[in-house]
Amino acid sequence: MKAILLAAGLGTRLRPITDSIPKCLVHIGDKPLLGHWLDSLFKIGIDSALINLHYRSDQVRKYVATRSDKDKIFLAEEYELLGTAGTIRENQIYLDGDQSLIIHADNFCNANLTDFIQAHYSRPKNTDLTMMTFVSDQPSQCGIVETDNMGVVTAFHEKVEHPPSNLANGAVYIFEPSVIDFICSAPNDDIRDISNDVLPQFLGKINTWSVNDFFIDIGTPLNLEKARRVLDQKNH
Repeated sequence: MKAILLAAGLGTRLRPITDSIPKCLVHIGDKPLLGHWLDSLFKIGIDSALINLHYRSDQVRKYVATRSDKDKIFLAEEYELLGTAGTIRENQIYLDGDQSLIIHADNFCNANLTDFIQAHYSRPKNTDLTMMTFVSDQPSQCGIVETDNMGVVTAFHEKVEHPPSNLANGAVYIFEPSVIDFICSAPNDDIRDISNDVLPQFLGKINTWSVNDFFIDIGTPLNLEKARRVLDQKNH
């Protein structure tokens, strides 16, 4: 299985921290956020990881060059941001028709990725992808999902004032080739964003797997500090 780490964003909500460093290289503990993801992926035997680049891409390139596993890491520069689905379309050849792990790399979590993958292998029939979910303490700031008794998504609520629950989309997925085909067969301007343009087309076909440990969106200075505290407590 191959992975795509979506890491090209501008990190505007983290300013002024991200004025001089891309969000994916902000440190949590002794390594950057991107390093946590790469270590987790290769630890469980993921074949390779592709990282999309845009904002301060030179810094990401320099970081990857320092890693002993750099030969398993591929870099894809985006001179104009393509959107999360656009990145998948642009790198269809890399995915090579395989099941694909798609990760928004601005999240920090202690998920057991092996269990996540196993949940996909044992997913309900007629589902094409598995979504990682988590219980949010700020549900109005998240994409909230509703599921049936099999854990299959039946409805989305994207950052609404009074969401019906606190079960949030973690923006970490395993896509079957059918999802990649859907993205790549559509006109470029129609399918740019996974959350807005892809997931609604797969209602009733999305399996879920919920993190039973911490999951934090590193989008604000407050959440960054929260992640650092959580990791420090875990290590002590």
